[in-house]
Amino acid sequence: MFTADGWKEYRLIDASDGERLESWSGHLLIRPDPQVIWNGAKKSPLWKKADGVYRREGGGGSWIKKDIPEEWNISYGDMTFVLSPMGFKHTGLFPEQAANWDWFAPLIKNSGRKIKLLNLFAYTGGASVAAAKAGAFVCHVDASKGMVLKAKQNASLSGVPADGIRYIVDDCVKFVEREIKRGNRYDAVILDPPSFGRGPKGERWMLEQSLDNLIGLITGVISDDPLFVLLNSYTTGLSASTCGYILGRHLCEKFGGKVESDEIGLPVEASGMYLPCGAASRWTAR
Repeated sequence: MFTADGWKEYRLIDASDGERLESWSGHLLIRPDPQVIWNGAKKSPLWKKADGVYRREGGGGSWIKKDIPEEWNISYGDMTFVLSPMGFKHTGLFPEQAANWDWFAPLIKNSGRKIKLLNLFAYTGGASVAAAKAGAFVCHVDASKGMVLKAKQNASLSGVPADGIRYIVDDCVKFVEREIKRGNRYDAVILDPPSFGRGPKGERWMLEQSLDNLIGLITGVISDDPLFVLLNSYTTGLSASTCGYILGRHLCEKFGGKVESDEIGLPVEASGMYLPCGAASRWTAR
């Protein structure tokens, strides 16, 4: 498992009965988690002191806020991110992704050159900020204007220069297709595609049906001297090994290199175990 062990301001305190108890810069939140299928294991007394709870309601849900601000900040190393209770239980940041930031930042720093990186389905820009702070020039692409605005805020809070990240509000697949026609190439690519989605004209997106074509498309924007490709997945039932196989089929056959795939996870303080929080597949050229 790729683990995010470096947090100081985020803590996964406990997990049981379909929920996780977390501290985000001192604010205690309870959120549902489909991976937490064990019951009766709540050990921490802090469950009763949560500042905010997200409750499922039919096909959606809502926050029950007791004592949390509309926005606050959290830091990881020399990076700072804005947090806020958002729809679908989110806070604007996936802390387990620090495992990937810690992996690719040294690759960028030690490459001996200016890395041009494409971040697709880039959300609020945690990976964009981490890559820019490591020295890469980042092209950040997401279809949500609101998420791109959050990404700009995170970059500013983290001290990323204005010219360190280029922001694009667009459908990621269509953007890549245009980049191929324009002849633009990237030394590294990060992808965090959603399980389900709709395109700008109502096109239906299902990751299991679209992933193989997407990775094949990505090979068209990879430079002649590539560094890495990182694929994240939160799709239930889509294993890390399957994602790794697809990466290897397209990238290793064309560029060589190797693929490593595993779950990504967070340490749970109360149990000493690690909570699986999705999967990551990492291709490196050397």
